[in-house]
Parts: sequence; structure tokens; C-alpha cells
Amino acid sequence: MTQRPALVLTLAAVLLSAGGSARAEVASSTSAHFVRRLQAGEKQTVVYYGTSLTAAGAWTRLLTERLQATYADRITAHNSGGAGMHSGWGVDNLQQRVITLQPDVVFIEFSINDAVARFNLSPARARANLERMIDRIQAELPGCEIILQIMNPVLDKPEGDSGWRPTLAECQQGYREVAAERGVLLVDHMPAWSRLLAEDEPRFRSYVPDGVHPVEAGWREVVMPELLRRIGL
Repeated sequence: MTQRPALVLTLAAVLLSAGGSARAEVASSTSAHFVRRLQAGEKQTVVYYGTSLTAAGAWTRLLTERLQATYADRITAHNSGGAGMHSGWGVDNLQQRVITLQPDVVFIEFSINDAVARFNLSPARARANLERMIDRIQAELPGCEIILQIMNPVLDKPEGDSGWRPTLAECQQGYREVAAERGVLLVDHMPAWSRLLAEDEPRFRSYVPDGVHPVEAGWREVVMPELLRRIGL
């Protein structure tokens, strides 16, 4: 059994679920709070927190470059991602890798690794970890904005493979539900990636050649347009 058949069956559900996050999108304004603060002349510190898709993902550099090009010395950015890590690690390292940096905004993504079978995290546990991170940030850094992200589909990881992710859809849905319930901004990249996979699989595979990690062209062409749109840039 591979992840691919399950993924194909859920493509339509993913596209529909984007509408399910409408409450979170409606709750947010046209720009992220930190962008509005930058526009008002305030300095802002950004922390990126997540898996290898954050630690080594070109989107963090591309976004930082865009922010610095627009707002110059008003922006400070820290990449606190951890390759191969999940939300349990996120909880355990939150103080050192996020809170001590005193950010004005934190981007969080762990759902893609929370779904890895060998980590033995149920979707319920993954969601609880996410909520613990949100609770601690809001308690220790009042006013810090939290932006959740759902990343890309994963292809061709068979059962027994160390990267098999049987609960990916459930872990991603947990992010949608938490964003809607907590009123935090969600940037959901699954609809764009899923459309690309359905319409042009060779191009998708050229952007995600190992089935998990996008190359820079994928970050530029698929992720950045949606990210910039959702935060108001």
C-alpha cells in the first residue's frame, strides 16, 4: 500500500476543505498584523518554526528577502525549524527556539511530520501539541501573531518506509480546525499543490522530486504567491 492512492482519493476533499477554513480567513483581515505594523513604521521580529520544510525550505529566505526589500531594517528574521522534527519537539523546544527570541510573529508548520507513522503521534495528540504551542506563545508573548501553514502533499512513500504518513490528511485538517477555532491566520498550500498534481503531475514531480521537499522553483511558483497574498504583500 502506498500513500499515492489515498492521496488521489482525497484531492477533491482537500480542495473542498479550503472552503472549510473560510471562517479563519474571514476572521483575519486583508493583511497580517505584523505586516500592518511594518507599514506603520514599527520594527518586527519574525520566527519560522517547523519541520525541514521550514529549516531548509527556500520560502523562509524568499519571504525574508521580500520583507527586507520592502521594509529594510525594520525586519529581523530567525529560522528555528528542525529537520525531521514533529510537534512534540516543537513543544519541547519552544522556549529556546521561539520565546527567547521575543518574536512579533511566528510561522508554525509541523503537520507534515506529525503524520509520520514512526513518530506514533495520533492526529489528536498532534492537535494538542499545536494548541499547547499557541497557548504558551500567547501567554508569554502577548500580542505575538501566530500564522499556521499547511504545506504540500507527499508522494510515493509505501507502508514501512520511514517517511510513510498515513494520517497526513487528518493532521492537516487539525490545523484548519485550530485556526478557525482560535482565530489565527492559516495559509493552506494544499489546494494549490493538489491542483497542480491533478492537472500536471510531471510538473509537480519536477517541483517536488523526492516526493516531500519542494525545490526552489516549487517554493517560488506554488507557495510564495499564496503566502504573499494571505499575509497582505
